[in-house]
Amino acid sequence: MMQSPICEILGIQYPVFQGGMAWIADGKLAAAVSNAGGLGIISAMNANAEYLKEQITIAKGLTDRPFGVNIMLMSPFADECAQVCADMKPAVVTTGAGSAAKYIPMWKEAGIKVIPVVASAAMAKQAEKAGADAVIAEGQESGGHIGELTTMALVPQVVDAVSIPVLAAGGIADGRGIAASLMLGACGVQMGTRFLVAKECGVHQNYKDMVLGAKDISTQVTGRRFGGNTCRGIKNNFTRNFIKEEYAPEATPDSIAMLGAGSLRKAAVDGDVKQGSVLAGQISGLVKKEQTCEEIITEIMQEAEAILKGAAAWVK
Repeated sequence: MMQSPICEILGIQYPVFQGGMAWIADGKLAAAVSNAGGLGIISAMNANAEYLKEQITIAKGLTDRPFGVNIMLMSPFADECAQVCADMKPAVVTTGAGSAAKYIPMWKEAGIKVIPVVASAAMAKQAEKAGADAVIAEGQESGGHIGELTTMALVPQVVDAVSIPVLAAGGIADGRGIAASLMLGACGVQMGTRFLVAKECGVHQNYKDMVLGAKDISTQVTGRRFGGNTCRGIKNNFTRNFIKEEYAPEATPDSIAMLGAGSLRKAAVDGDVKQGSVLAGQISGLVKKEQTCEEIITEIMQEAEAILKGAAAWVK
């Protein structure tokens, strides 16, 4: 059995978080991941307090194990969703797209562990100073909003920069990725793309099929020109048109921001995987089958343990 400090801190069986994917990571998926021994996470995305209350209630009705909520801090509803978390007390809050410093005292008072997603060592230091319990170092291999550094480069630098636990995210799909992350100094991982094809995941089947059919070069990054909205997704009409518009002479940051509005919902909920945004990571090419959350977690942990037990063969 693999031992990790993050498991002891959170009371979970395996050091595996499920990513907080907008329009995808709901209460049902979070509960399934938590029941399988990991940490399921509900995405608050751009939704209001009522939506988040509903999803937390669903998760609590399906599991008695710890689960988390991800709050995107640029959301116009961030304040009210932060208060919902303080009131309903999920075990963990993860955050992205900004600083959680103003909410951390309230969450800590409620007994919630706070684990921001960071894309640099500087961001990790700021999170630690603000009182975070751990950080998730997310490399640009991941799906959705990304930074500049790769996971291989980012994780060890974040580990060296802070004294709190670090989890690795971005480019992790199986036991090999978990073993590699631990060798870089992380004490656990966060995975999003692998859970997209979980049987308990409610994303549209067309979206799942895009992931299942992907190859190693199937993803594409949009939004690099102006920054602030840089995303990785599977190549389709949407990404090609986005890049064409993005680099047009008349393009502005505001006009490009509007291009992506509603595109993820179009793919994830409506199933339009041609004109919608199919956010997924570079490891999509490794994801070849639909499984339950329990099957996914059991498989990757068995793989990781076997690899780590065999690592001594490299040392003479």
